[in-house]
Amino acid sequence: MGTQHLNQYELAKRWRMSQRTLERWRWMRQGPPYLKVGYKVIYRLCDIETYESENLHIPSRRANVGV
Repeated sequence: MGTQHLNQYELAKRWRMSQRTLERWRWMRQGPPYLKVGYKVIYRLCDIETYESENLHIPSRRANVGV
């Protein structure tokens, strides 16, 4: 099976954000890597999953001080 891809609409829907935000990120060189084939922008699913993993924030547990 080949590499799976998402277009801008599909990624925006996955992350519940505006497509315009993804456009701005590309302009600012932020966000996940993307491919541009002609005028079409696509994202490899493996790059999206890597980006998600690298940006995962896990809250640390702090001791209750003064409670």
